[in-house]
Amino acid sequence: MSYHLQKTKISMINPFPPHIDKVAIQELPLTHFEGDVIVVDQPEQVAEAVAYLNQFSVLGVDTEARPSFKRGVHYPTALVQIATEERCYLFRLTHVGLPVEIAQIFANPSICKVGLAFKDDINGLRRRRDFKPANCVDLQSIVCKYGIMDLGLQKIFAIIFGKKISKAQQLTNWENSHLTPEQARYASTDAWATLKIYLELQKTKPLSKKEVETLKQAEREAQILRQQEALARKAQTQSNHTPL
Repeated sequence: MSYHLQKTKISMINPFPPHIDKVAIQELPLTHFEGDVIVVDQPEQVAEAVAYLNQFSVLGVDTEARPSFKRGVHYPTALVQIATEERCYLFRLTHVGLPVEIAQIFANPSICKVGLAFKDDINGLRRRRDFKPANCVDLQSIVCKYGIMDLGLQKIFAIIFGKKISKAQQLTNWENSHLTPEQARYASTDAWATLKIYLELQKTKPLSKKEVETLKQAEREAQILRQQEALARKAQTQSNHTPL
């Protein structure tokens, strides 16, 4: 079976395409969070923000830290973004620490918190203030149930919505005294995107356990076929350039 026939086999199972490549993403229209973005950098702002967030049963979450370009050097979480569909709060932990009220949101089993690679985010927050996380959903652990094999936020969002979210501000300094408008837009978009993905998946019928296993096997077979076809092309090229 050729790789393209294997792709057809996979697409018959999937509610969504399993993959999208970087070239395809670059051709998609750009989107970003268009709701209210509120920066919380003073302790007196926390109570109002938490009162608003506690009204919701599902929240999108992301965190940011100052990037490190040296092996073994890590910086503490500088920002936690918590989003609803209409509003995103950017809590500057370098200014307000991790308030106990925010820790209580993450420990509240009645509120579903959605993130990506969430274990790392939660661990970073717990180094600021310890808490027992409850009802925290990592998108990477559930997208395969809907036929999505890519695990990056930008790719998952593109697969589901056919739109691109920018990652241009990812490696900027989140410990600066003031966030730039570009940083605020990027940070709020990431938290909002996790929420949008989760809500959309909840409207979609997941694959059965057997279908997920079939898909994973088809993915493994497709990868082997890709490698074999690439080797065959390379051998053919070398053969064409071999002197008689």
